[in-house]
Amino acid sequence: MLEQPHFFKVNQQKVIDELGAETLIHSLKQMMLIRNFELRAEAAYQQGRVGGFFHAYIGQEAIQTAMMQALGKNNWYTTSYRCHALALLLGATPEELMAELYGRATGNAKGRGGSMHFFTDRLLGGHGIVGGQIPIATGAAFTLKYRGITEEVSVCFLGDGAVPQGSFHESLNLASLWNLPCIYVIENNKWGMGTAIERAVSVARLAEDKAAGYNMKAYTVNGSNFFDCFGAFQEIFKEVKEKQRPILVEAIAERFKGHSISDPGLYRTKDHLKEIMENDPIALLQTQLIKANFLTQAEAKALDKEAREKVVLAMDFADKSPWPDLQSLEEDVFAPPSKNVE
Repeated sequence: MLEQPHFFKVNQQKVIDELGAETLIHSLKQMMLIRNFELRAEAAYQQGRVGGFFHAYIGQEAIQTAMMQALGKNNWYTTSYRCHALALLLGATPEELMAELYGRATGNAKGRGGSMHFFTDRLLGGHGIVGGQIPIATGAAFTLKYRGITEEVSVCFLGDGAVPQGSFHESLNLASLWNLPCIYVIENNKWGMGTAIERAVSVARLAEDKAAGYNMKAYTVNGSNFFDCFGAFQEIFKEVKEKQRPILVEAIAERFKGHSISDPGLYRTKDHLKEIMENDPIALLQTQLIKANFLTQAEAKALDKEAREKVVLAMDFADKSPWPDLQSLEEDVFAPPSKNVE
């Protein structure tokens, strides 16, 4: 029988006392904004306003929100095509992101990238190729080491389906060999494009078992629990900066939606989906903040309404934004100068 992972646990009350009401309510508001953004963007997709691909993060909001609270924005971040949440957390506005989904000139990438390709000053992109972001994040960590920057790290988010990719193994090998300050976070949804994780990966502990092969330390955390995520990332961040060594993390949280908007998720029963939705990270955090007397049920509803209204305004902004000028299509595209061949 395969050995099961050892979950990192934190003293929840200690985190509540450390962060306080203002910071925790801010984190809850961020998670609500991410959730409302994706729910309404998905509706816009179904109405034909959004084209291309669309991959929701619903059910995993605690992971990146807690990580950002623990690490701050002044690091380098790279992720997959599931990039809406990270872009919002790094300061991209709902307006520019919604406009990008709509393919408008006011969008985050001027309407050229769509759902899978958001960028900010510290986000090195959402990447559409499975595992394509891992070497880029490793390169960012190498740059930090080369320049002697020890107060920043590179953070790479990837799905469980990227673990068998060659880019994952090559990157971890180099990161360990060269002592690079990189945090690799596997967001384990347990379903890689509908394939159960146990049918795709030969080990049960994605971080603990894989990290051992590259002489790296590993952490496993409940991705639905904001407090455990925060505590883990706080400890990991401190360790990577001090030791200048990579760490592999597995954050386990099953999303409430399928792989993409075109995936009906028929491989999961209704009872199973109902069960995992009982671990809604937003509801769990909200409940704890109410218990701590940081806010009331009515105030929590008001916060959710506020987030919803922000997204509705963003949709209106996107609707009214102009389409890109066709003549600008090839601008900002890098290509080496061509050589004249006689």
